[in-house]
Amino acid sequence: MTGSVKAMAVLTFAALVVVATYSVALGSNGWLWFGWIVLGLLTVAMAASRNG
Repeated sequence: MTGSVKAMAVLTFAALVVVATYSVALGSNGWLWFGWIVLGLLTVAMAASRNG
């Protein structure tokens, strides 16, 4: 993995922690989860494009 893909993966994981914490504290928000899924898909796409 290149540095940019690693940074994106760390950002995605941090966003997961934030969204999960928000959901526990204040209730689930569908838009936050949707945004996290999009971020995760972008991360996977970046990793796939860099690897082959």
